[in-house]
Amino acid sequence: MHYRKVAALGTEIFYREAGERHNPHILLLHGYPSSSFMFRNLLPILGKDYHVIAPDLPAFGFSGVPDPASFAYTFENITAVIQHFIDLLQIERFAVYIFDYGAPIGLRLAMANPGRITGIISQNGNAYEEGLSEGWNPIQKYWYDPSEANRDELRKFMTAEFTAYQYREGVSDQTLISPDGIELDQYFLDRPGNMEIQLDLLKDYVSNVRLYPSFHRYLNQYQPPFLAVWGDKDPYFLPAGAKAYKKDLPNATIKFFDTGHFALETHADEIGKEILLFMETIT
Repeated sequence: MHYRKVAALGTEIFYREAGERHNPHILLLHGYPSSSFMFRNLLPILGKDYHVIAPDLPAFGFSGVPDPASFAYTFENITAVIQHFIDLLQIERFAVYIFDYGAPIGLRLAMANPGRITGIISQNGNAYEEGLSEGWNPIQKYWYDPSEANRDELRKFMTAEFTAYQYREGVSDQTLISPDGIELDQYFLDRPGNMEIQLDLLKDYVSNVRLYPSFHRYLNQYQPPFLAVWGDKDPYFLPAGAKAYKKDLPNATIKFFDTGHFALETHADEIGKEILLFMETIT
């Protein structure tokens, strides 16, 4: 395992790297409110046979935090940074693992680089409206009425209680949840100025939903090999979101696990085995 940094579009990007560069590449994209730390158990499994890179997104984990005065926190802008990141690392063809926020970023990358994508692995990475639970209602309210009152209502999503909820909800054996990820995520959430950045990203998430039809057209046209490994007790991204990929990708493989949103916390070994089987079919 190596821990590196590189400047992409002026932002220092921290990333974890496992495996030999001559092996097929896998790009792991984390979600909210996590970082590449969420892949700590998966990287050794995949790194035996593949070259795996897991960056921290801008303003997440150990990556730099661009000044909001000069960097608008949108998913389009974050995707541009990650695009530059993979170009700098000369990752020409790669499979992409998409989770939570990593899904709209990864699918934007796929649309922009269709010839470079060898496959897509979605772990609770949503791209269909039927995958959005009622837990999104206060966020959707803010999309369509971006008042200060509605913005303030979302501040509860950055509390320690809510971070723990995201990890623990839907997990039958709570002793499987290591406190490391919860505490590290909250540490970064509590950095000065970070709450406003996260609220800006929640506001911009509507841009991802508006892109869903474009994502579907990309999937339907290019038919990338696709594996969904989904925690079926996720309170935010429902199992229907995984099944919906079949509408555009009839050959997709869909696997459900009895766990919540952060499925790697409880099922890294099982998910790792499914990914290795999947990768054997495309490389």
